[in-house]
Amino acid sequence: MEPRKLYRVRQGRKLCGVCLGVAEYLSVDVTVVRLVWLIAALAGCSLGLWAYIICAVVLPDKPY
Repeated sequence: MEPRKLYRVRQGRKLCGVCLGVAEYLSVDVTVVRLVWLIAALAGCSLGLWAYIICAVVLPDKPY
């Protein structure tokens, strides 16, 4: 069995594909991930926003 990797996804993305990549990695619905990330971004110190920006820069694109 091949280990799972976290990627940014290009097809079906809204901004950078981070939420879709996390949703695929965790095997959950992308809407749930987007809502959790939005709540984290609006909660104290906008930690979710910084996490999204860092993931958008660091994560590689998913190869097809």
